[in-house]
Amino acid sequence: MRRREFITLVGAAVAARPLAARAQQPDQARRIGVLMGIANDPVGQARVTVFQQALQELGWMHDRNVLIDYRWAGGAVDIQAYARELVGTAPDVLLATNTTTTTALRQQTRTIPIVFLQVSDPLGSGLVESLARPGGNLTGFANLEFSMAGKWIEILKEVDPRVARVAVCSIR
Repeated sequence: MRRREFITLVGAAVAARPLAARAQQPDQARRIGVLMGIANDPVGQARVTVFQQALQELGWMHDRNVLIDYRWAGGAVDIQAYARELVGTAPDVLLATNTTTTTALRQQTRTIPIVFLQVSDPLGSGLVESLARPGGNLTGFANLEFSMAGKWIEILKEVDPRVARVAVCSIR
């Protein structure tokens, strides 16, 4: 009887071993580095929550099969330091939330893929070669299309024909 129990135990251990080896280990998880532009921003915090929920819906669980390193910068010096830190963690991909954070990450790496959000003019700021084919290690979403500026003025005039002056501010 002991022999059968021993063989059953060894058989179960051998059968279970490949399952344990295939399980996703934290050190094998994908790593995302996120550089946020404003520290302690309630809107930014809400975006982080939505980001993590969207990843979870796609099967990416924070601290299980994906590790996300966040840095919240408050000034130009912080942004450069945090960009350097994030690149130092050797992430699989970087996420930049605006033009300033994208520029800081681009200065730190030309090899790690960078996905940017809310960049006002990626072509004009020299971050991409063209909107159709960004080139390099950057891709993302621009929040403004400057060729539409004339249309914006037309819409303003339709809303209030008395509009005589308009100011546009571009923050980079």
